[in-house]
Formats: sequence, structure tokens, C-alpha cells
Amino acid sequence: MKAMFVFSGQGAQAVGMGRDLYEASPAAKAIFDAADQILGWSVSEVCFEDKDGKQARSLYVQPAIYTMSCAALEAYREKHPEVQPVACAGLSLGEYGALYAGGAFSFVDGLKLVARRAELMDEACAKTDGGMASVLGGDADVIREVCAACDIDVANYNSPGQIVISGEKAKVAEAVTMLKEKGMRKVIPLNVAGAYHSRLMKDAGCALHVVLEQNGLTMPAIPVYHNFTARPAENLQELIGNLEKQVAGSVRWVECVQNMIAAGADTMIEFGPGNVLTGLLKRTVPEVPGININSADSLNQ
Repeated sequence: MKAMFVFSGQGAQAVGMGRDLYEASPAAKAIFDAADQILGWSVSEVCFEDKDGKQARSLYVQPAIYTMSCAALEAYREKHPEVQPVACAGLSLGEYGALYAGGAFSFVDGLKLVARRAELMDEACAKTDGGMASVLGGDADVIREVCAACDIDVANYNSPGQIVISGEKAKVAEAVTMLKEKGMRKVIPLNVAGAYHSRLMKDAGCALHVVLEQNGLTMPAIPVYHNFTARPAENLQELIGNLEKQVAGSVRWVECVQNMIAAGADTMIEFGPGNVLTGLLKRTVPEVPGININSADSLNQ
């Protein structure tokens, strides 16, 4: 098996995520325990119980998903040390799990970055009136033309049949109407806090660049395919630039998956809550198998 390790993004969260991993795996427990010491609030409590509804807020859920994903990774490594990935990638927030898996930073340094990224994106959402919509089964060229006409952006190329658009709420609504007029019947406004992966997030990306420069990142030992370019960075400055631009740029997930397979990957292993990425894989390259590591039972695969 030549595995690509991939990591869930925001939206995959679920109450109880990681609890059984914490109880079953010393390596996973160590990750959660470390996270609980860093940010001034209990990451494990948000993952396991979410009594205060914090999973609905980017400030809390981004660090929570990153932590749960890294815990799943370490539990899997503990049980299957023989499985070494040939490539890593993550959807949006998941890119930080991929960089941790690739060796670009420690878990704790990555958690601090994710927490700051969440703060900056939350601030950008508060300053703007943004929205997003999912377009199912539409022609990518037509969607891009409509986005340009409405002065908004393509946020995600998730699979050949799923594209997400993002921008000012009123302009997204205009684009939804225009796309339906062009025959696209499944155009669904999303319940989100803001216009992620659009130009409205540019200030957050610029501020994040400064944080990234100060973090002490290193080039990963395993190739990490970036959302912004759909390929690994060639040097540290490019890597930092990709993470900055990712905040306001399109997530080129289809190309990331295709390029990892072209580089030799023959199996997807998804770490983190849910099964979004293996679901997208079935619609992108259905002949490639995928498994999910998101519970103690899943470690037996």
C-alpha cells in the first residue's frame, strides 16, 4: 500500500469526536492532554461533550478538529507503524494536520498556528457580510463566469460535481439566481459565519503570514500537497506563502487528489471526524480505495 494521508476540514466535526480514541490509545490521549494545556480552554471538552455549543464557532472548532485529527493519526501510527505515507494533504483547515503529519512542525506549534488562524478568520468574518453556496453538478467554466460577473470567488473545487462559491452575501445570492437561470438546479446556500476562501479573507491571510514567519516551520519530510497550488512547495517561503494565500484562495482539492495519485499513491487514509474526503474520493477517482480513521474501532482496518 502506498498511502496518501488526508485530513478533514471544518464542517466535519461531531459531538463526541475522539473520545473513544482518547480512552483506547495512549498516543491519542497524549495529544488531547497536550492540547488542553495550551489554549486556556479544554479542547477535549469541546470535542467530547460540547456543552456550550462551541463546535459551531470557528475559534473553537478549528483547534478541536486539528487536535482530534492528530490524535487519530498518532493512534494509527501507534498501531500501524509500518504504514508510511507517500504524500499528505488536507482540506482547508486540514492542511495543518497534513503539515504535522509531514513533519513541518510539532503538534503544539501547529495547534498555536491553527488557533491564531481561527481568530484572524473570525475577525474577518465580523468585518464583512459574507456568504457561501454549494453548486452540485454544474459546469465549472460556467460557474467561474458567473462568479466573475457577480464579483465573487470559487472557494472549493471539492469533486467534479461539487463546487463552492463565496463572497459578499448579496452577491452570492445574485450568483445563486443566475446559476439557476442557467439550468443548475442544485445551488444550495450554506449556513456559515462568513465568506471563507474568498477575497473577503485576504486581510486574515496577510496577518497570518507574519505569524507563520515567526513560527519556525521547517520543510516537511513527506510531500504535502497544498490547497492553493495542488502541489508540494519547493522551499519554505513558498510553503508560508501557500498557507497565507490559502485563506482567501480556492481550495483545489480535486487536483490535490489527482496529483497525489499521479505521484504513486494508491490508497487514501482519512484522519479526523467524519468521512467527507473519502466520499469526495468516490466521486473523483472511484477506483482508488479509501478508509477512515476516526474511532477506536477504525484502527483495526
